[in-house]
Amino acid sequence: MDILTHGLLGGTLALSCSRKSEMRAAAATGFVAALLADADALIRSSEDPLLVLEYHRQFTHALVFVPVGALLATLLLWPAFKALKHPLGFRRIYLYALLGCATSGLLDACTSYGTHVLWPFTGERIAWSIVPIFDPLFSLALAAALLFGLRWRRLLPARIGLMLAAAYLATGWFQHQRAEEAMRATIAQRGHQAGKLTVKPTMGNLLLWRSIYRANDVYHVDAVRIGPGGSARVYPGNTVRAFDPARDVPALAPASVLRKDIRRFDFFSDGYLALHPEDPRLLGDVRYAMCAAPGQPRRV
Repeated sequence: MDILTHGLLGGTLALSCSRKSEMRAAAATGFVAALLADADALIRSSEDPLLVLEYHRQFTHALVFVPVGALLATLLLWPAFKALKHPLGFRRIYLYALLGCATSGLLDACTSYGTHVLWPFTGERIAWSIVPIFDPLFSLALAAALLFGLRWRRLLPARIGLMLAAAYLATGWFQHQRAEEAMRATIAQRGHQAGKLTVKPTMGNLLLWRSIYRANDVYHVDAVRIGPGGSARVYPGNTVRAFDPARDVPALAPASVLRKDIRRFDFFSDGYLALHPEDPRLLGDVRYAMCAAPGQPRRV
């Protein structure tokens, strides 16, 4: 999710487990520690534009990195607390940093982007697709919980905020299941044999979902609205032909740098590649677009 929401969740979790005398320090530590995982965005190269995509949400978001990330955050914050003459010790800082770091990878796995939560044991990018990458309602609930907890110097608001956040994610899971069921029924009505189906929430809500599935050599992009009562309405979208290297770039040598980069991007996009309909020189990820069902892949 967005970096602010990461900080809010990390700060709220640390606050909910803090001592009364350490509430502000705990919230600040959890907030900062939760941001540390996204430092992987700094791994980039002007000679290799795909490098940032390859390492984003990789090892820094893995569960095995949590203790290491917490230690790094502690080493950064401990001198600051000492300079401010705050009595919070190294172990307590590490505890709150551990709580903050623990939220980053799991929260990102709830989105559709794909996160290496189980690295290095598997290279699978986990994407539960139950919450959008940016969701103001989810973020505001955490912000309110954090602010009220600090203002009233009580743990209850933070704990209530965490319960609301968990309930929201659970709602996203149920909505995802309903959207997927609605699309499978639609696919059957169309007489298609879908080899792959992806359903993901659109920006900022859990009501309108984007569906992408592949039937034969074509991606079908639709929108499906899941009402509060579970009612489903499918809005048919566009289609786009799936990218086939042998057909679309036959002159490209398999060992060439460009062909290798295409394979790397194919892994990142989970195979959802298509040439942009307005410019066949552009290869895009069909999963991402601003509208729910435009059918035009995100440009790369």
